Amino acid sequence: MRLLVVDDDPKFRAFVSAGLEQSGNECETVPDGSAALERLSQANAPGFDMILLDVMMPVKNGWEFLNDIRERGRETPVIFVTARDSVEERVKGLRLGADDYIIKPFAFEELIARIDTVVRRRKSLAPIELGNLRLDLAHRSVVRAGLKVDLSPREFDLLRVLLTQPEKVFSRAELLLEVWGIDFDPGTNVVDVHVARLRRKLERTGAAVIQTSRGEGYRIAPVSEWEQQAPRA
Repeated sequence: MRLLVVDDDPKFRAFVSAGLEQSGNECETVPDGSAALERLSQANAPGFDMILLDVMMPVKNGWEFLNDIRERGRETPVIFVTARDSVEERVKGLRLGADDYIIKPFAFEELIARIDTVVRRRKSLAPIELGNLRLDLAHRSVVRAGLKVDLSPREFDLLRVLLTQPEKVFSRAELLLEVWGIDFDPGTNVVDVHVARLRRKLERTGAAVIQTSRGEGYRIAPVSEWEQQAPRA
C-alpha cells in the first residue's frame, strides 16, 4: 500500500513512516493539510491507498483537510491519528468522513491492525445495483447506463440511503439523520437543495430517478419509468 502521513510533528512522521515501510508499505509525509492538498493535486504523481491524518496542525488542520477532500469527491480512506481524545472530536471526525480514529499514544501493532480493518471493510462493501444504476460503495462511485455520474459525498450518501429501500418514501427528517447525522430540524432547506443537485446530475444520464412525494419526502421512482430511457442530449 501507499500511505500519506499528514502530521506537523517531524519525529512522529519519521517514526510512523519507518514502521510502515518496515511492514512492506510505501510512505510519504507532509507537515499539514495544505501541503497534503498540494501533494494530492499533483497530476503526474502516484496516488495513495490511505491517509493517516493529525487534527491540530498549522495552515490547514485535519478537520479542514478532510472536509475539503470529501467535498471534492475524493474518497481515499482516512484514519485520524491524533491526541485529541474527546468523544465529541471522535464523532466529528467520523461524521466528516474518516474511516477510523486512533488516539496517540498507541502501539504500532494497533495502527497496523486498524489499517488492515479499514482495507477489509472497504473491500467487503458490495455494490448496490438497481436497473441501469450502480453504486460502488467501496470506491464511492456511481455509473448509470455505462456513464459515470460525479457526485459530492453528501449526494452519494443521499442516493445510497434512498436505494437501500427503493419503495420507501424517506422524510426530510429521516434523510437529515441518515446523511447528516442531525436528529433535529436545523431550520434550513439543506435536504431539498442536495436532492435537487442529485436529481440534476442523474437526469444528465436519462429520465428522472427520484420522485417527490408532496408533503412527505423523497423516494426512488419505479425502475420501469427510468431504466431504459436514453441519456438526454
